[in-house]
Amino acid sequence: MKKATKGWKAKIHEVIYEADTPLGKWFDIVLIFLILCSVILIMLESVKEIDAEYHKLLLTLEWIVTIFFTIEYILRIISIKKPFHYIFSFYGIIDFVSTIPLYLSYLFAGSQVLLAFRVFRMLRIFRILKLVKFIGEASQLKEALKASRAKIAVFIYVVLILSVIMGTVMYLIESNEAGFTSIPRSIYWTIVTLTTVGYGDIAPQTDIGQFIATIIMILGYGIIAVPTGIVTVEFSKHSKGAKVSGPSDIVHINTLSCSSCSREGHRDDASHCYNCGSEL
Repeated sequence: MKKATKGWKAKIHEVIYEADTPLGKWFDIVLIFLILCSVILIMLESVKEIDAEYHKLLLTLEWIVTIFFTIEYILRIISIKKPFHYIFSFYGIIDFVSTIPLYLSYLFAGSQVLLAFRVFRMLRIFRILKLVKFIGEASQLKEALKASRAKIAVFIYVVLILSVIMGTVMYLIESNEAGFTSIPRSIYWTIVTLTTVGYGDIAPQTDIGQFIATIIMILGYGIIAVPTGIVTVEFSKHSKGAKVSGPSDIVHINTLSCSSCSREGHRDDASHCYNCGSEL
């Protein structure tokens, strides 16, 4: 009986947490479909005309989706040896926060506002995209972002300094009537202009101010391109490195998840979890 229970839990764990098996892939596909349906239902409910006419239908469909996510959440907890590792993990919290609002709306008055938290289900798609064909690309992008973080941090620091300086200059040049009533508000205008957003709620009126604004706008195009270029170069380096490496140098990563601590990212030839040492 004990072995049967272990086998039952192991099977559920394989289907829910992994995507290397046909059932695991189908489960992830169904999950993506239900997540997208849930988000569409939330959008439709926000349209008063649609909600007034189809409220019962939308509510019924939402309950079906919520019950599915509830069952899935419970199965995720009981299929691992250390459930608290999942419950208090990032995705565990996301799963809970995105599932509980509908229940709370019936228990506490005024909790309908929490229904908006259901959109957090969209974040779960990132976990589902662990499918084998996405792992290599995701790993390269992750490494590229990690390698670029120092350069991007320095770049953002320079942009902030530039925004403070130019915002202060605009505060001294422009009048309060033009909207530059304080240095923080002038810095806000500088950032909006530098990012080429241009809300138009504040605009320089003097010739000097308009000249400086023109320079900031031109700088904005270059500033937008810099972070993209940094990440692209690093991504290209990692892509070339992966192609140059021989078959023996490549460490294949699968979707195998530890049944004890739920840690992912194991090598193909791994027999034990690199985090807790449990047998895979």
